[in-house]
Amino acid sequence: MEMKIKGPTKLVGETRVGTSKNAVLPILAASLLTDEPVTIHQLPKIMDVKVVLQLLKEIGAEIETEENDVTIRGEIFNLYPSTEWVRKIRGSFLMLGPILARKKRVRISLPGGCSIGSRPVDLHLKGFHLMGADIRFVGGDVVAEAPKLRGTRIYLDFPSVGATENIMMAAALAEGTTVIENAALEPEVVDLAHFINTLGGRIRGAGTSLLRIEGVASLHGGHYTPIPDRIEAGSLMVAIAATKGEGVIHNVIPGHVKAVSAKLRESGVEIEEEADRIFIRRSAPIQSIYVKTLPYPGFPTDMQAQMMAYLCGCENSSIISETVFENRFLHVPELLRMGADIRIEGRTAIIRGRGEGLSGAVVKATDLRAGAALLIAGLCANGITTIEDCEHIDRGYENFSEKLSRLGAEIDKSPS
Repeated sequence: MEMKIKGPTKLVGETRVGTSKNAVLPILAASLLTDEPVTIHQLPKIMDVKVVLQLLKEIGAEIETEENDVTIRGEIFNLYPSTEWVRKIRGSFLMLGPILARKKRVRISLPGGCSIGSRPVDLHLKGFHLMGADIRFVGGDVVAEAPKLRGTRIYLDFPSVGATENIMMAAALAEGTTVIENAALEPEVVDLAHFINTLGGRIRGAGTSLLRIEGVASLHGGHYTPIPDRIEAGSLMVAIAATKGEGVIHNVIPGHVKAVSAKLRESGVEIEEEADRIFIRRSAPIQSIYVKTLPYPGFPTDMQAQMMAYLCGCENSSIISETVFENRFLHVPELLRMGADIRIEGRTAIIRGRGEGLSGAVVKATDLRAGAALLIAGLCANGITTIEDCEHIDRGYENFSEKLSRLGAEIDKSPS
């Protein structure tokens, strides 16, 4: 699949953020913690969600969809999810915790996903081991067995979102109380805790570095609407700012994008916030800034590529330091094809602004956020930009190109 963008353009109008990809994937996995029906509302129609739903079906869950809602009955008959599907996305590994908690045994392949650097699962497995699970590797798969999971104290060497979520799900049905120290603070972790508590779980401290999970014998069904996607919101904000546009973004929680808002304001963008929407406008030249990615509430690594594309329009030099993943500059060679002036020194990128000087070119989306960055660059470039492998964008953004088109972008998608 390829995408053609005609630039430069100016984005103007109103748009709405969809449901968070990074929140809904663990929530779908957590639906396996009960065999009673769970209904999740406003499910985003993206590829990653389709992959997880397919995995749920393969292990025995009953899935009923109606418009943007899905009802899941978490029956589990197959303890070995399909390797082919597990390796498609990183989020598939989050099924380990719920299946282990329910069925005492699981075999699952090491996960796939975007090639943005090492994302080891050792912290996940450390947590399960401390809770009493026997962990071993067989043929490239992880096999975990635990006749009884017991609550314990677990310190995470790094505040990993995935490890926090996976351990929290298993602990929800463990015997006794589990304490996770140095837990991830991300809003998606908080949302998962709220979801589990909606089903009868007992989780306290979500949003702090100390999570306390009191295990219960069973969970019941329920209804839940996940949070809006803060990365989609940030990407839309950056796209509007990059094109010197003006717009209103609805269904956004301003507090979740405060790091992005702060850096955009620092660069000269006007931003006004209300309870569930953000007004954004740029009328002045982009000012040079320094960005350093950090775990939440710091600047998100998932916004680094988009911000780099934006800073290519600055008239001076800016610096981005990537501290979360070591291989997240794969979009840089593609931006260079468009005339960007970027130098990489280790985990730091120096962007020498070219004003409005990018030119359309044929580029390739190497991962989800890189694809979004190239799309933003294409909106600002002179001429036609063709993005190959743009299906990466559809993995995590629901109708992203269509939303940009309604703001004035000229985008055409077609099979390559």
